[in-house]
Amino acid sequence: MARRGLDLETVVEAAAELADYKGLEGLTIAQIAEKLQVRPPSLYNHIAGLPELKRHLVLYGYRLLRAAMNEATAGKSGDEAIFAFTSAYLTFARQRPGLYELTLGSPPRNDEELQQLGEALVGDLLQIFQEYGFAGEEGIHAVRGLRSLVHGFASIEQKGGFGIPIEVDASLKFMMDIYLAGISQRKSEMKNDKQNG
Repeated sequence: MARRGLDLETVVEAAAELADYKGLEGLTIAQIAEKLQVRPPSLYNHIAGLPELKRHLVLYGYRLLRAAMNEATAGKSGDEAIFAFTSAYLTFARQRPGLYELTLGSPPRNDEELQQLGEALVGDLLQIFQEYGFAGEEGIHAVRGLRSLVHGFASIEQKGGFGIPIEVDASLKFMMDIYLAGISQRKSEMKNDKQNG
């Protein structure tokens, strides 16, 4: 008999915890049912199967990541906002590794809800970069550059690639200082180009 209070939200949260703890490859309906102390067929009252559940996990991950980003960057702008975003992003990757992995792919074009959430995440970052004068294609380049830097750092850290006994967060700050110096230089060049044009 299904546990009282079992609903889609409960199933997704339990699956997310398992994904973070055991990884996506180890996520099965049987394990989720065991965690919730129900029989596996009870889960099919809420999901059609593992593919549908993973879609719900992507939605859940996007929403959590966006909420963390918006909370961290609220009231901030420029370099302060980018540092806040970076910190929130890495914290999410460190604390929710399974969910983080699910948020990395580009949303399927035929899934409007996922597309909207993905576009909202990018839109939040584009707003930050507008202060530097980046818009349109250049804004997308800036967002991709920042995401690549932070994701690369998160991925290496998760794989245990930072073995030298030097503070990892100090390396992150060093990297971001250089990135932001480049961003500021680009902003100055754009300003000069407009003045001279």
